[in-house]
Amino acid sequence: MSVKEIEIAIIQLPAQDLAELMVWLENYHAQAWDKQIAQDLEAGRLDALLAEVDKEYEAGLGKPL
Repeated sequence: MSVKEIEIAIIQLPAQDLAELMVWLENYHAQAWDKQIAQDLEAGRLDALLAEVDKEYEAGLGKPL
């Protein structure tokens, strides 16, 4: 199925089904993002950024959330 076919199918959805799809897509996207972050952490791609954050925190530049 192509993206265009999916777009056409979505346009034809009743409002309730569209709302359910939107919730599903939001959850799916969040899970994909979490997976990517975990992979980046494991591969060390965020090490430099995390080191910078640690330095800023130790310098007192951090604020509680």
